[in-house]
Amino acid sequence: MRTDLAGTTVVVTGASGGIGAQAARKLSRRGATVCLLARREDELDEVVGDIRSAGGTAIAYAVDLSDPAATDDVVGRLLVDHPRIDTLVNNAARSIRRPITESLDRMHDYERTMAINYFGAVRLTLGLVPRFVEQGRGHVVISSSMSTQLPIPLFSAYLASKAALESFTRSLSAELGGEGVSTTVVHFPMVRTEMSGRTEIYQAMPMLSADKAADWLVKAVIDRPARVTSLQGAAGELGMALLPGPVTSGMRPLFRGMDRLLARRSGHQDKPR
Repeated sequence: MRTDLAGTTVVVTGASGGIGAQAARKLSRRGATVCLLARREDELDEVVGDIRSAGGTAIAYAVDLSDPAATDDVVGRLLVDHPRIDTLVNNAARSIRRPITESLDRMHDYERTMAINYFGAVRLTLGLVPRFVEQGRGHVVISSSMSTQLPIPLFSAYLASKAALESFTRSLSAELGGEGVSTTVVHFPMVRTEMSGRTEIYQAMPMLSADKAADWLVKAVIDRPARVTSLQGAAGELGMALLPGPVTSGMRPLFRGMDRLLARRSGHQDKPR
């Protein structure tokens, strides 16, 4: 077991499965005490059991982060249980794949996505910021998407919530960086998880595994860079900064073609866009 995180406490949300669970396991193997937050208590307990069986230290906090009162309560419990909290990993999220033209009477799609992806993460972060400032050191990591770096169709609710969280995170670093609070935005490509698996045509799409994606979060926690991204994501971001109109126009036929190809490979006919 590596000990580069020995003596630290890391809070991970969305930790009952997928990237969050894998990251919690990896962080514990490096010596961190991991606090696992998620809604599904039985699955959360299973991850905690795995970590403890391997000799690590983990504590489960079952919570619905879209519930403000429940989030405030779990913040209070974390602060009482742990005299020092070093890192918060805002990983919990929900995604909706739906065209804007099919969302005209579905404002609730945007509201419920923002409730967990943005407001829940911000409320949890604000609850821990005083402890970070008091300590003179604290790190906030957010799981975002490469799709905030490029113009991607069909995920307007999800990407809007992630873009909002990115902006909040940059402001946090700009305002409190001098007091020891640092941040990392992790721009994941598509990752094979339960969330991405709900779209049938994506079964035929090459994706990063949850285990590999968890390594990105571990890097964010240990190295504390401002950003973790792929070469494609960085190139897309540069293209949007220099030539946003042509890049946006050029992406449209690429995504239509990709959807048709994935539909043929998976045997599921998605609606043409």
